[in-house]
Amino acid sequence: MPHTDLPHSTTSDNALLTTELSCFKLELADNVAHLILNRPQALNTLGPRFWQELNWVLDQLHRHGEARALVISSTGKHFCAGMALETFADPGFAPNDRTPEGRAALVDMLADLQVSFNKMEALRMPVIAAVQGGCVGGGLDLIAAACIRYASADAFFCIQEINIGMTADLGSLQRLPKLMPLGIVKELAYTGRRMNAQEAASHGLVNAVHDTHEAAVLAALACAREIAAKPPIAIWGSKQAINYARDHSVADSLQQMGWVQSGIWSNRHVMEAVTAMQTKRDGDFPPLDPLRSFTPPAKD
Repeated sequence: MPHTDLPHSTTSDNALLTTELSCFKLELADNVAHLILNRPQALNTLGPRFWQELNWVLDQLHRHGEARALVISSTGKHFCAGMALETFADPGFAPNDRTPEGRAALVDMLADLQVSFNKMEALRMPVIAAVQGGCVGGGLDLIAAACIRYASADAFFCIQEINIGMTADLGSLQRLPKLMPLGIVKELAYTGRRMNAQEAASHGLVNAVHDTHEAAVLAALACAREIAAKPPIAIWGSKQAINYARDHSVADSLQQMGWVQSGIWSNRHVMEAVTAMQTKRDGDFPPLDPLRSFTPPAKD
């Protein structure tokens, strides 16, 4: 993985900054990060390098305060065809199912993979996915951890794991029931059928369906820019409250909301937002502070 930090832009220079990785292209402009799956020849399948690079990108975005929203899109015919099948034949990855000790080790191996999408869900900014073509298996796990999902008209979604003899294990079965009717999730999980974009929208998985891939990406970027114009700390607080409320009672969530609001309330932000709205100009809001670590940097 690269040892360089995420590139930074300044308020006076919003030129596009790009970082090229093996599986991704990362662009940063106007306080919006755009992570593009960039292995169309391999249908953007998920191999070992994918997980390494995704963790690095998410760590960088989370640590720095510059990006205020993240868009995830893809290239080629399909958004993501799931886990690279050759991964299952890799002796370094394939679980040892011959002994109880080997099977027990699968728990920690899965946790290493699950943490990537957990990081995305916990990122200090909203995540918006733009999906075209197939969003299959691990690709569906990925977008289930996003905040907002747009799709092109040709998109389809599939819990593919049941079709290859296994149970989905990276988040779809846990997150989709929070997004869609339980009976629909069970049908998809048990049958492995494809759900098209219009059906996904009707069940709440997708926020909107656009005619083309390009239109879906443009809609995602437009949404991200709109989010980036708001106070980052208020967006952070909103994401904290919504995610907490999803998994807790109303009473617990209201109490947590009080704690969040007491920690982030700013009279200046409110007055600036109102003034900017009245004078029809962009608001001026500080970024989130970069995160500091007690862990010393690794030596080359």
